[in-house]
Amino acid sequence: MRYGFWTPVFGGWLRNVRDEQMAASWDYTRRLCQRAEQIGYDLTLVAELNLNDIKGTDQPALDAWSTAAALAAVTQRLELMVAVRPNFHHPALLAKQAANIDNIAGGRLALNVVSSWWQEEATSYGLQFDQHDDRYGRTSEWLDVVEGLWREPKFNHQGLRYQLKDAICQPKPVRKPVVYAGGESEAAKTLIANQCDAYVMHGDAVEVIAEKIADMKARRAATGKPPMRFGMAAYAIVRDTEEAARAEVARITTLDPNAPGFGNYDQWLAGTQLEREMRIAEYSVSNRGLRPNLIGEPRQIKDRIGAYEQAGLDLLLLQMSPQYEEMDRFAAEVIQ
Repeated sequence: MRYGFWTPVFGGWLRNVRDEQMAASWDYTRRLCQRAEQIGYDLTLVAELNLNDIKGTDQPALDAWSTAAALAAVTQRLELMVAVRPNFHHPALLAKQAANIDNIAGGRLALNVVSSWWQEEATSYGLQFDQHDDRYGRTSEWLDVVEGLWREPKFNHQGLRYQLKDAICQPKPVRKPVVYAGGESEAAKTLIANQCDAYVMHGDAVEVIAEKIADMKARRAATGKPPMRFGMAAYAIVRDTEEAARAEVARITTLDPNAPGFGNYDQWLAGTQLEREMRIAEYSVSNRGLRPNLIGEPRQIKDRIGAYEQAGLDLLLLQMSPQYEEMDRFAAEVIQ
């Protein structure tokens, strides 16, 4: 298993905890990523949103790409998986920018291509927002342009959305960056199987993840391309006893009616009581992070990770809080 973590560009991951002691700042990000290299983490995912959907839209959120460039210069080993939303970046300019960062990093850049989902954000910045399947059409053409510029000395393209004539991208990346992407619709899975290198999933139970991996393996095999990698988001809580771990779950899922995101909470509350309990957990922690149940004593967590490995998962993208201290604990008691 490879161990990755989310760079806390939003100042945390918990909607009910106001101050997680992990500021959305360059200083915290630099210290966290340099420490992560020392204690065994392989990768960091730098998310991209200009509005903070965890702590409130008026709260700080670090820019993904300038943060990635800075991290490239101050780290040595971490793979830098940087989120990119095609409707926010012209592909020719992003190809140039990404190639330059990859050279700074010595070949450690990867893309997490996100077919943008937040209409309010796009509208607030005056950007195009495509409807669902159109988003994947844009992403497909966008990837064709980016990878063509990385590959060809001069690149020409006449497409529905982008037109290039004798475009040049120099220097080229040290190596072609790995392209990660996620999605659960038919359009998303078709795109990923055909054009991406790795499939990343929200957190879920091991049997659900096993089914998703089997499905994507079959789709990939049908394309004749090399096998894919598979990653999953998860929120981790390591404690000396399971009782202590469950107490922490109770703390972070206790609803705060005054939290900035609580005004939209009615969208999370529909259906049965069982659904309500699940939705409270998923409102409280992003990316379905509690579903994998990486919660408890070190041995319990190791056993659960082993089950995900057996299912074909090879990358965990971890969130913790406060991240610096909890990542140290996880590394010492689970990774080592």
